[in-house]
Amino acid sequence: MGDVQVTEQMFSHYVPQFYGSVISTCLVAVSLLFYDWQMALAALWVLPVALVIVGFSKKAQNYFTLRQTAASLAVAEGVQECLETIRDLKSCKAEQEYLDGLNKKIDALEVRHIKSELGSAMFVAPAQMILKLGIASVALVGSMRLMSGELSLVTFFLFLLVVSRIYEPMNFSLQNLAAMNSLQINIDRMNEINESPSQSGETAFSPKDYDITFDHVGFAYNSGETVLKDVSFTAKQGEVTALIGPSGGGKSTAAKLAARFWDIDRGRITVGGVDVGKVDPERLLTAYSIVFQDVTLFNNTVMENIRIGRKDATDAEAMQAAKEAMCDEFISKLPQGYQTMIGENGSTLSGGERQRISIARALLKDAPIILLDEATASLDAENETEIQQAISRLVEKKTVLIIAHRMRTVENANKIVVLSGGTVAEMGTPEELMKKNGAFARMVKLQTESQNWSLG
Repeated sequence: MGDVQVTEQMFSHYVPQFYGSVISTCLVAVSLLFYDWQMALAALWVLPVALVIVGFSKKAQNYFTLRQTAASLAVAEGVQECLETIRDLKSCKAEQEYLDGLNKKIDALEVRHIKSELGSAMFVAPAQMILKLGIASVALVGSMRLMSGELSLVTFFLFLLVVSRIYEPMNFSLQNLAAMNSLQINIDRMNEINESPSQSGETAFSPKDYDITFDHVGFAYNSGETVLKDVSFTAKQGEVTALIGPSGGGKSTAAKLAARFWDIDRGRITVGGVDVGKVDPERLLTAYSIVFQDVTLFNNTVMENIRIGRKDATDAEAMQAAKEAMCDEFISKLPQGYQTMIGENGSTLSGGERQRISIARALLKDAPIILLDEATASLDAENETEIQQAISRLVEKKTVLIIAHRMRTVENANKIVVLSGGTVAEMGTPEELMKKNGAFARMVKLQTESQNWSLG
């Protein structure tokens, strides 16, 4: 946003003023050359010199601007982080220490601003001083020519009057040019967004079924940071396929790749034989109902947050989805019921209530493919059981890909895929994997032991 603001100010104020000053000065310069070329040269030689001095400051300006931008980002991120973690900081008695560090970042930003201004002044101030030499050169040349009789007194005073005014627009133009020199940093930052590759594909999407197949899939968010490598499995329609494994194993990434949130680096992901990488993302997502662990709600009414699942749904249909997701009880207690505004990202609701609205949204959409990423993580045991019953009705005859850490959540899955270190460590039914006594059996054992743990 800051880069956009700087660019807008440059192109709406600085650039027009600069070129306006240059054009007006050139017109006056041409007139003076026609009137008396010798006096004109005495008055105008300083202009290209001053422009060249400021023009060659671009490299230095970029150096200072780049570091000032980094300091500004550090302060902005520090303030944002402080606001988001203030409860943790207070509970750990680390608030003052954090604020001390933030104050140092603010002081560093102040220093960077001063250095940036000084860096600009090192070129602009000398250039502006050189402009003043034009008056001296006009006075010197004019006096010599006046004494030799080559110049009239009227013309001499006329040139002195003109040069006292001609440099004023250029004084501001030199400041504008210095500011424009540093604009490239802001433009480069915005171009990083504009030049990001965009996903595209065919709008036609007619799969023969809704089986999701991963065929030797490899993916990395950043080069050198592999998340998935050679992952292959099939989530069949009418079955529940569970992805389990340690944190960082690639479970959530695999689910998001199935919906083409990102494009894979290697291999192929298909839905009913159709390569998802060749389908328009918005068209593809019409076939998906998704509930992620990190719920996103909007500063709107409860009704409209549920209706996002299907825009043309009636109020009755949205309310029925809310009932199936066990939302109706807490919604009825809100001040305006379904018409209650819930604040930014559902700030007036608890974590469990936000999760249930997200599930209601998925129930309303009723798509043939269901992705559930820790969909019941924020619910208590009683509500979790009821929600699982609602999900059971939702997933009939559909392709279900579920991510869970609780083994009781996946104990009735048709297939379990254990992802560890970005690869498929094990795959099979719960019974088959228990007999193997491998990673899945070990996870079940550890969770059973943790359930029997007590303070005593």
